[in-house]
Amino acid sequence: MHDNAVISTELKGLKLFSRGKVRDVYEAGDNLLIVATDRISAFDVIMSDPVPEKGKILTRMSTFWFNQMKNIVANHLISTDVDEFPEECAAYKDILQGRSMLVKRATALPVECIVRGYLSGSGWKDYCADGSVSGVRLPEGLKESARLPEPVFTPSTKAEEGQHDAPLTREEMEHLIGRDMTDSIIDISMKIYDRASKIAEKGGIIIADTKMEFGTIDGELILIDELLTPDSSRFWPKDDFEEGKSQKSFDKQFLRDYLLSIRWDKKPPAPRLPERVIAGTMEKYKEALRRIVG
Repeated sequence: MHDNAVISTELKGLKLFSRGKVRDVYEAGDNLLIVATDRISAFDVIMSDPVPEKGKILTRMSTFWFNQMKNIVANHLISTDVDEFPEECAAYKDILQGRSMLVKRATALPVECIVRGYLSGSGWKDYCADGSVSGVRLPEGLKESARLPEPVFTPSTKAEEGQHDAPLTREEMEHLIGRDMTDSIIDISMKIYDRASKIAEKGGIIIADTKMEFGTIDGELILIDELLTPDSSRFWPKDDFEEGKSQKSFDKQFLRDYLLSIRWDKKPPAPRLPERVIAGTMEKYKEALRRIVG
């Protein structure tokens, strides 16, 4: 059924550095090789069925955005051309083509950096509970999916596999990584969100929120991991936007909505996904790529 999907990789001759929910990361000399598989997770659980081509879409999108943001902040990308990878990768060219990045090895910071321009997901839940998100007070009377008066930075912890990220306040973030680093990250994150929102809007997409990761190399702050993909962001069609309800989307929300509809308890093992949910998710990712990258 999904013969062309890459669920997991075993690249002999390369040392596995880590295996995340979606990415398999290998050591490549002084650098790292990130392979985006077609695994998909929801509610922090990896699904048993892959979404074919998803890894390639994520890689193309991240590459596009890294290039767009280069003059705001440096990033870890060295190359996506398999011919420029270390020679031990050559045997795996077919698998790696289009879904891998050779990147600089950075020290990852222990914070998920989230910018929200609209009130949705866990942000909406937190707002309903006490009128704030990550310690940021918001105006009263906002509806679900409301556009915020200005984007807010709402960091969270980076949880271990199978655990949930927990919201952080700005003070807690400063305690973790220092005040200067926190100030820099917030400034950069806001600039990226602002630029990305304008670019996406041209393709008829609202970026409701997005999650970024930063690392350091010799003390210099750089962007790492992925950037502004349907895995790390909420992309909404601008034409259909209407506050006061949940939105149609070009991201994982389609899958999450299905899982909520079958009342799955959000604990492993994940349920098998019907073909229509896999195909529908794939279409949404492709549409996001087409509208943003062209």
